[in-house]
Amino acid sequence: MLHVAAEIFPFAKVGGLADVTAGLSRALQAQGVDSRVLIPAYPPVRNRAAGLRVVWTCDNVAGLGRAEILQAEVNQDQAPLWLAASQAFFDRTGGPYADSRGIPWPDNLERFAFLCHCALRMAHGVTDWQPDLLHLHDWHAALTAALLGGQGSCRVPCLLTIHNAAYQGTASCAHLRSLGVPDDRLPSFDGAASSFLGLGVRWAERVATVSPTYARELQTPRCGCGLDALIRDRGDEVIGILNGIDVDVWNPATDPHIVRPYTQDDLAGKQACREALCVEMGVDANLQGPLLGVVSRLTWQKGLDLVVSAASAVLRAAAGLVVLGRGDADLEQAFVSLARRHPRRVAVRLAYDEALAHRVIAGTDALLVPSRFEPCGLTQMYALRYGTLPVATPVGGLADTVFERHPREPQRDPSNGFVVRPMSARGLTHAIRRARSLFDDPSAWRARQHNGMREDYGWARSAQAYRQLYDAMLREDPGIPGSVVP
Repeated sequence: MLHVAAEIFPFAKVGGLADVTAGLSRALQAQGVDSRVLIPAYPPVRNRAAGLRVVWTCDNVAGLGRAEILQAEVNQDQAPLWLAASQAFFDRTGGPYADSRGIPWPDNLERFAFLCHCALRMAHGVTDWQPDLLHLHDWHAALTAALLGGQGSCRVPCLLTIHNAAYQGTASCAHLRSLGVPDDRLPSFDGAASSFLGLGVRWAERVATVSPTYARELQTPRCGCGLDALIRDRGDEVIGILNGIDVDVWNPATDPHIVRPYTQDDLAGKQACREALCVEMGVDANLQGPLLGVVSRLTWQKGLDLVVSAASAVLRAAAGLVVLGRGDADLEQAFVSLARRHPRRVAVRLAYDEALAHRVIAGTDALLVPSRFEPCGLTQMYALRYGTLPVATPVGGLADTVFERHPREPQRDPSNGFVVRPMSARGLTHAIRRARSLFDDPSAWRARQHNGMREDYGWARSAQAYRQLYDAMLREDPGIPGSVVP
């Protein structure tokens, strides 16, 4: 089967999508699924990928210009990789979605329609390997499901995974038609369904989301981003499968980025990581209370304005705050101003720094994840694995992974963090005060750390669920021979 996505770690990464594409494809390979990946040939990918060779060319794909499909040599533990190459669409400086100033590319719809048309050609068997199923990731790949309905198109079923419904690739019906969508696959009018993601939801054989709670939330007007009715219409063809994390990369016992390794049974190294992080970031290491961390895009979605609003109360309950990330200019400036007002208590690094992210998660005592919506989230799982207690809102995948048991609910999952209720600066302050109270009881704090560290957050369980879904999709269509599972 073929994954189609805009990112994959380590070749191209903006956010969690890259980690998911890499982790899932690799885990499926380990379970015997012939799992391969198609992404755009951004310049950094072409520079990093080894042994590139052209396996297919076309002078004009769907009116979008010259196309090449390249095959790369990858390490044995990586899934085979193909690149959709276009000099016009991808040979440019900047990132996958925006230029160096952060301004989105004005032709993003055309760029990712091109990716989808290359996926369509691979489904038709233009290379020496032909998939029997397509796994489409987010709006960038979703149009493929509608393109497969064209006259004479091959019958390859599609699974669409929605990683974040807030990003849809919205276009008018006329624009979609110009990108090659057949008339009988177009929506009847411009609206929520008139988007790459809307067409994917409508025409993919199955729709998955990245957590069970998010699958339910997407069917509500509050979280469905205009697609809730369309998703409700799919009924039990929508499934939520919780993402995993790479437990080899995110392992405090072997992490090369941290000053001292540690395990669930020996947490002494975590204190050394805290001390080293304080020195690196200029925070007073002698202050009492939990050291709080943020590793995130600095956006309204992530609820980080609540941290700014509650800063005074938060700092009364905590030793300090370390922030790592980039995002909205107003939020960036708010955190910088906070650090200036509270030197030696607040440290801010406006950057995407993978190695520093490991050190922040290892060196802090609690990680703030007050998202307004969070399809799955990975940082809270990284934090749990590192004995760093998440302070999180009960939304999406956060609700499926972070638990704070109420004394009157003994049947609930054991507490492994702190749940923010209500979703407000006041709710965040209350949760941090509970964290401070527990932190002052070292044995109780360690018990909650152990609850998080002993859980299995790896990809094997999620990959098994996807594998079963792939097989079910192939069995249900008698026109499709074979199975992804040998």
